[in-house]
Amino acid sequence: MAEPAPRRNEPRLRPAPLLFEPAEAAADPEHFFDLESIDDPRALLDRATELTQAFRAAADRAMEFQAMAAAQLADPRRFDRLTTADIAERAEWTEDYAKKMVEFGRDLMRGGEQASD
Repeated sequence: MAEPAPRRNEPRLRPAPLLFEPAEAAADPEHFFDLESIDDPRALLDRATELTQAFRAAADRAMEFQAMAAAQLADPRRFDRLTTADIAERAEWTEDYAKKMVEFGRDLMRGGEQASD
């Protein structure tokens, strides 16, 4: 889920790694991964596209971890398990979405993600 499925005969591309910016650069509201310093529009498009792909992949991966955590927290074998309502409140989701995320997380932990590739 972290990367879109490659089309036939196309190599699977990995997004550019996300690197944390130094604190002084992050404090400048005009600064964003040094994109503002790129003058060549071709280079700017290339780097901005790399960042977009990296952010999407990071968001997909983070969502998978959210789902696995939700499934673990809802596990009835846990003495401190949470209800889907509790999970929804904690993650700022609706309860229906929390239920779906718990199921998705269970599928991921069972290895369902690999079976669908």
